[in-house]
Amino acid sequence: QVQLVESGGGSVQAGGSLTLSCATSGYTFSENCVGWFRQRPGKEREGVAAFYNGRRSVAYVDSVKGRFTISQDNAKNILYLQMSSLKPEDTAVYYCAASRKYCSGGYWDSDLYKYWGQGTQVTVSS
Repeated sequence: QVQLVESGGGSVQAGGSLTLSCATSGYTFSENCVGWFRQRPGKEREGVAAFYNGRRSVAYVDSVKGRFTISQDNAKNILYLQMSSLKPEDTAVYYCAASRKYCSGGYWDSDLYKYWGQGTQVTVSS
């Protein structure tokens, strides 16, 4: 049984930093797509960062480029999202997601991902 468990969320002031972790069990990092999504209050869930092309490529949504970094620890099967220069508009529930498929595109399509974590709240105050 595959489980993804996020941690590291919390409350921070604008300009601050947080690092989210996604610990996986029953899932081995391979060349499948993995990513981070978020759902802001009153908004639809959106992709934030993703590994694709056999983990050789990284994608970020424009609003987080230069501020967020996705990384992984293959030995521990943990996915990370380092977030810096946080803004109030980054306030959201953040989810990690893992696919059973290799992808060269379409990484923002949530239907691509079979496994999801329960989410972790990030609140950024001004």
